[in-house]
Amino acid sequence: MSGKANPPSEDGRNDVSGRNDQQFSGADADLAKALADHQSGSDEAPAFEWLAAGSAEAGKTPTPPAATQAPATQPAAARPDAARPDGKEPDAGKPEVAAPARPLKVELPAAGGDAEPMRAPSTLPAALKTEVPTETTMLAIRPPEAEIERRNAERAQAADAKPVLPRVWQVLVAVFFPFVLLLLAIRAIATPVFLWVEYYRPGFPADSFGFSSDDRLTYGSYAVDYLNNFTGPRFLGDLVGSNGQPLFQAGEVSHMADVKGVYMMSMLAGLVLLIAMIVGIVYLGRRSVGGIRRALFAGSAATLLIIIGLGVFAVLGWEQFFTGFHQIFFANGTWTFRLSDSLIKLFPEQFWTDAGGTIAVLVLLAAALTFAFSWPTKRRRERSAAAARRPQGRRAAL
Repeated sequence: MSGKANPPSEDGRNDVSGRNDQQFSGADADLAKALADHQSGSDEAPAFEWLAAGSAEAGKTPTPPAATQAPATQPAAARPDAARPDGKEPDAGKPEVAAPARPLKVELPAAGGDAEPMRAPSTLPAALKTEVPTETTMLAIRPPEAEIERRNAERAQAADAKPVLPRVWQVLVAVFFPFVLLLLAIRAIATPVFLWVEYYRPGFPADSFGFSSDDRLTYGSYAVDYLNNFTGPRFLGDLVGSNGQPLFQAGEVSHMADVKGVYMMSMLAGLVLLIAMIVGIVYLGRRSVGGIRRALFAGSAATLLIIIGLGVFAVLGWEQFFTGFHQIFFANGTWTFRLSDSLIKLFPEQFWTDAGGTIAVLVLLAAALTFAFSWPTKRRRERSAAAARRPQGRRAAL
């Protein structure tokens, strides 16, 4: 590459294009030589040495005449190229060119050679062997044995714990069962059928005031129908006997209205309890293995104890039992009548004794059957255990 400057043009400027062509041609030649040396496997010149060569050639570019060159305003001592490595002083008539930066030497693998494989952790330098804990590496850290035992105990306790709601429904079904049976038995005797059986059974005392069995059945059916329908007191107050006189006096009609109020409220409560029992049984059938059987077993056992206790008390003191029952639900003086009144002729003391005994027998029979069929025998326990091992979604065993 020539170091001479091209003659200036007519307008006093250098022919820059000629110089650029010479510079690029020389740099291309040096670049081709560096690539050829690298591909031949020569280690004498490091890679990217052509950068230094190209920069050196570019530094030999001649400067334009002094007439067109702006004077340097920076002192020589303050410029970075003031002291040259070769010891020569910079020429005051030529512009100073900054020395090229030292090229970065990168060692590349020889042509045709295999790339160096990734080093194993054991062969890494000591500075690179330090592992920084991350979220992933923390998962692989085993906790202390005490923590493991605590977690296992909590899992076992959670697996063995029984849900609360099924147990609550078992208790509710067991508590509702005696009341539902008792109210169903009361509803069973509050029918004309029971009146017919009672009035025509052998040994039932006859009426000393002239009512025949047919009269008792007819007039007694009106009283029972009044309890089960939604009519007012006029249903009984407008009845007239065979003698043309009102069948029931005002006091009797008032007492029957009180009886109807207690009876209707009891039946309504019994209906609510029955619906709640059905809901509880359906829920236990789907969510609790053997829950229905346990609830009915407990309820029937409680019913047997209650009815047996009330039966013994009624047999030992029927008068006290009958009086105490009326004193609980009715005001004193509103439920006592003369022997000639229609309520006493239709429903004598023997009728109430038979009615109480029938209610007790019906409740005892239903409770005993439920108790027998819900008894936790070995076979039923095995069926419940087998049902508990079934997949979720299947119906639980009784």
